[in-house]
Amino acid sequence: MHAHETTTDGVGSPTASARDWWEQRYAERDGIWSGRVNAVVADVAGVLPTGRALDLGCGEGGDVVWLAEQGWDALGVDLSVTAIERGSRESVSAGVEERAAFVAADLATWETAARFDLVTASFLQSWPVEIPRAEILRRATGFVGVGGHLLVTAHAAPPHDDLPAELREYRFPTPDEDLTALQLDGSWDVVAAELRPRTATAPDGDPHEVLDSVVLVRRAR
Repeated sequence: MHAHETTTDGVGSPTASARDWWEQRYAERDGIWSGRVNAVVADVAGVLPTGRALDLGCGEGGDVVWLAEQGWDALGVDLSVTAIERGSRESVSAGVEERAAFVAADLATWETAARFDLVTASFLQSWPVEIPRAEILRRATGFVGVGGHLLVTAHAAPPHDDLPAELREYRFPTPDEDLTALQLDGSWDVVAAELRPRTATAPDGDPHEVLDSVVLVRRAR
């Protein structure tokens, strides 16, 4: 796979408000995320044999690039064209463009015939413009190959204290709620469905404790 092969689907686009909101968010400055791999992704992928990975809602591609650096063939999909372009550039800078690819698409309608050994959805939460998150998570199960894993990591509580007023009423998902959203049948094993504390850095640079919801499931057959 090649990171410079950035594509955009023209079918089933989400409401303009969601795409526009995220494009405006990414336009605020160059690089709104740290670029570092999410800790839960590193923990899970670090003990799995490398294979094909899919990151849903990949943002600027930090997890995709890290996975490619570890030897995975990694594909990132995100609503924002700007984020996807940044991820592609970062993969080239990191020298992993042969193992990293990016697609700009609506996760509620995006399809692929490929099946993956690891599918991740990390902090797939859109504030204040909502996306059909539960439906996206349910659809994610269809991208996992036999023996593969699906990892869903979410903010289980506010990530910092100075949230804007419009975000303070957001209802954070629980592990059980995300597990229910997956609508798993008997072909799946639940590896983990739990809350995990994590030390993060606040916008002012100070470290603080946050709480993540982590769901890890495996397609057994």
